[in-house]
Amino acid sequence: MAQLTRETERKYATPEGDDIGWLSHLTGADPVASLSEGGVQELDAVYYDTADLRLTRTKASLRRRTGGTDAGWHLKLPLPGDSREEIQAPLSSEAAPPDELVELVLSRTRKAPLRPVIHIRSTRSLRHLLDAEGAVLADLSMDAVWAESLLEDGGHARWTELEVELANRAGPELLDGIEEVLHEHGVDREQSPSKVAHALAETTSLLERTVDAGVQVAPGSAGHYVFVYVDGLVEALTDLDPAVRRGMPDAVHRMRTTARRLRGCLRSYRSVLDREVTDPIRRDLKWLAGELGAERDHEVLRERVTSGLRELAGELVFGPVTARLQAWDVAQRAEGRRRTLAALASPRYLDLLEDLKILTAAPPLRAKAAGKPKKVLVKVLLKDYRRLARRMDRALDMPSGSDRDAAIHSARKAAKRLRYAAEAARPALGKPARRLGKRVKAVQRVSGTQHDTVVTCHALRRMAVAAQTAGEPGFTWGLLYGRERAAGRALERELPGAWARARATARRYGA
Repeated sequence: MAQLTRETERKYATPEGDDIGWLSHLTGADPVASLSEGGVQELDAVYYDTADLRLTRTKASLRRRTGGTDAGWHLKLPLPGDSREEIQAPLSSEAAPPDELVELVLSRTRKAPLRPVIHIRSTRSLRHLLDAEGAVLADLSMDAVWAESLLEDGGHARWTELEVELANRAGPELLDGIEEVLHEHGVDREQSPSKVAHALAETTSLLERTVDAGVQVAPGSAGHYVFVYVDGLVEALTDLDPAVRRGMPDAVHRMRTTARRLRGCLRSYRSVLDREVTDPIRRDLKWLAGELGAERDHEVLRERVTSGLRELAGELVFGPVTARLQAWDVAQRAEGRRRTLAALASPRYLDLLEDLKILTAAPPLRAKAAGKPKKVLVKVLLKDYRRLARRMDRALDMPSGSDRDAAIHSARKAAKRLRYAAEAARPALGKPARRLGKRVKAVQRVSGTQHDTVVTCHALRRMAVAAQTAGEPGFTWGLLYGRERAAGRALERELPGAWARARATARRYGA
């Protein structure tokens, strides 16, 4: 069974020579009071990657390590800043990586097989940085490293590096204090983010030969801003995959939103990116968001229904309402989870990831991609705004009812598209795009919550019918239904104001 930990560390290139007297100066980094010896460890690791190093290129690593206190399989995935997520699995007689870890790197490897790429042996001298009470703040490791490439035409390398890893109780600001002391004594940050990246850079030219492959987008052009936005979303989708597979909180929601952002951006900026290439990708992104939607929509629905029930006084709850909700929740959650995992295991999903990688490596730029951002991007925003205005005006002119609910939902989709287009344009257009995105987000929030009330009412009605068929009281279900309907109508009354503020902001673009 895999175990999850988080590590926060920095690596440093140690100065030449055997003098390490500068280590004693680390007590000048508050609140470090002393150093203690932690012994010497002999570590032996084989790192696995694809033939073209897809894990290393995305700042991930997978190794089989013996020696030390945590022998086993280690998968490391990047997190913001100096942190990484480490997922550990025990050693076994099998030389190949465990299936559960292989599955967690599929968004990076896609269809390429894993193989051993580098062998690293390290002699580690460990020291503990302690506070005044003797508690460990951080571990300091001085590693003498020997690396051998297992790729064709690979070589060998030796170097010494220093790692400082925070203990659980220490805050990230401690690393800044330690780094300041190290810098004063000639110890600077290591250029490579990991041992495997350092080893591959030293022993093979494969990274150098392919790192700049693909079309280069002209800096400062309209295409540049669109490309940067798309590239960031593709990276985010890749990084979210392991969290979704493990059922981490909010991961499905974030992945679904990322897929929708990508789809909306590719739709809005068809004047920049060739739709013959992007339209098939958009269809697959729509499919992915739809499959993730079963699990995510249930999360939202469950929260609305259960929170509504919690707000009711006890004397207003008649019959086995809680038991029925729990049975419904278990069944729906299981089905949503099944659909999510089936989608991530499908060939269509892996093909989508491959297509997205090709898209960012060789963007299908159109002539307007070379144009001035303020001209090209503003034109896109105005086009998306006019679509939103038509749908919103139509919805607000309709009387309350199911037709108006559907019209508001359609307008909400247009609001999301405009918001995502504004996000892509914000680095080029600055505050005006930020303000527009903020106002449209408010429209999206109100209309989205109103849609949630509509969906919740449908679900409550179905549960009320099931309860009545079973001979259970329907009072509580009707009460919950009425509260949701009232909340939806209140949001309808709020929507015109939010739309008026968004419209006023859009006028600055000449809308």
